[in-house]
Amino acid sequence: MSERSLVLFELAGADQSVRFSPHCWKTRMALAHKGLTAQGVPWRFTDKAEIAFSEQTCVPVLVDDGITVSDSWRIAHYLETHFPQAPSLAGDNSGLAACAFANHWADATLLPALARVLIPDVFHVLHPKDRQYFRASREARLGMTIEQLPTYRQDYLTELKRVLTPLRGTLKRQLFLAGHAPSYADYCVFGMFMWSRCVSDIAIVEPDDPIHAWRERLLDLFDGLARKAPVHHLTTGDL
Repeated sequence: MSERSLVLFELAGADQSVRFSPHCWKTRMALAHKGLTAQGVPWRFTDKAEIAFSEQTCVPVLVDDGITVSDSWRIAHYLETHFPQAPSLAGDNSGLAACAFANHWADATLLPALARVLIPDVFHVLHPKDRQYFRASREARLGMTIEQLPTYRQDYLTELKRVLTPLRGTLKRQLFLAGHAPSYADYCVFGMFMWSRCVSDIAIVEPDDPIHAWRERLLDLFDGLARKAPVHHLTTGDL
């Protein structure tokens, strides 16, 4: 849609084609919704210097013809403001404020519940240079070693199912969180499911779950952008 030069710094694994950050996936889907393409640049946890120009240490970072925007929520607002002729990320609703709850719920409630399930698999996806940083930061946060987490995985999956209750209830009644068409609210939550899909073989929802059908619809959006994305499949050597 635009001839402007867009660059997106995204978290990558040892295989740099595997871009697994849930927050980067929010931005990927938002760009596609707007009909925009960006050059994806692989970034790893220890590559802080590569995004020092953004004056912070996390991705996603979007660069639009020299303008730098970080944080997926701020990027969504930037895209909505600077590409007003493209389809609105809010759908038929009145601005991105309508998507704020989904964004906060996904970050504050869904992400922590999913992290306890996925962290061991994320660890094996990472480039070796990132593993020490990831281990130290996550083990301090969780109060246990990465190797201990799988012992409690079934309990974590049970808790995740409970956490997903409001999402499940909503999707029993409508195709997307905003109603009949997807909006940024869907991408905020879907990013978490892409995190899981990119790093793990664990089935976090059953085929008869309304969330499963919703996820399939999101995977097929934009000519299968998410479905076609490279993923890491665990092998015996990873376990």
